[in-house]
Amino acid sequence: MARTLSRCKLIERSINKRFRKELWGPFMTAITQYDLIQSGDRIAVCISGGKDSMLLAKLMQELHRHTKVPFELLFLVMDPGYNPQNRQRIEENAALLEVPITIFETNVFDVANVQTHSPCYLCARMRRGYLYAKAQELGCNKIALGHHLSDVIETVVMAMFNSGKLETIVPKVHSQNFPGMELIRPLYRIREDDVIAWARYNDLHFIQCACRFTENAAQGSGSSKRQETKALIKELRKTNPDIESSIFNAVHSVRLDTFPMYKADEEWHSFLERYDRS
Repeated sequence: MARTLSRCKLIERSINKRFRKELWGPFMTAITQYDLIQSGDRIAVCISGGKDSMLLAKLMQELHRHTKVPFELLFLVMDPGYNPQNRQRIEENAALLEVPITIFETNVFDVANVQTHSPCYLCARMRRGYLYAKAQELGCNKIALGHHLSDVIETVVMAMFNSGKLETIVPKVHSQNFPGMELIRPLYRIREDDVIAWARYNDLHFIQCACRFTENAAQGSGSSKRQETKALIKELRKTNPDIESSIFNAVHSVRLDTFPMYKADEEWHSFLERYDRS
């Protein structure tokens, strides 16, 4: 008699079978290419309750089960002030996916949502600070966040069009405020469309950004530069299907000698510094 798999096992199997090329392969490439995990690491996988962080949790679980590199995992949920429905959805999804979460409460939404200038920026900084502090308290040396390839690309475009800079997010970074702590992004090479496809294939329903400010913006009282950027990239994809790959490859192939100025280690440099050497 064939063994009937639980829904969680079927979801796990979809990562390694149906979406191996789109999810597991790029995940493992990021782990190795960017040297994200070392022997003895204790990593806090930070779960917001959205699709990206929940997929990250499952991928890290699978890696932990099969890797020969010994490391520890802890699945950390910070409640910044979710309403009861969102809090319940997170707990139910964690139970369904068999992810043993540790939850702690903060007042991030109460503080950030009363700000009139850059509330999303303040919210992100506060959330990251709380996550670093809690992870360090629990003996972790790294936190893992669910930023993916699409975030990398959108950050490039937003910085260039809105801030007059060429920059993006990197696969890992040392914390400046929490000595000994590091942030890693294992989904760095995974496209958001593939995360969405995985969730839909498995009929999974996750929370969206749950703050009151974002809800107001969605109803017309605000705007999101990231949503505008997503729409722009989608439009560009109509005439150039490889636009995302081109931008992602570009941030891995920077030619500093073609730039008139660049900043490294907080210092500005000009092409004139090397102009007469050639």
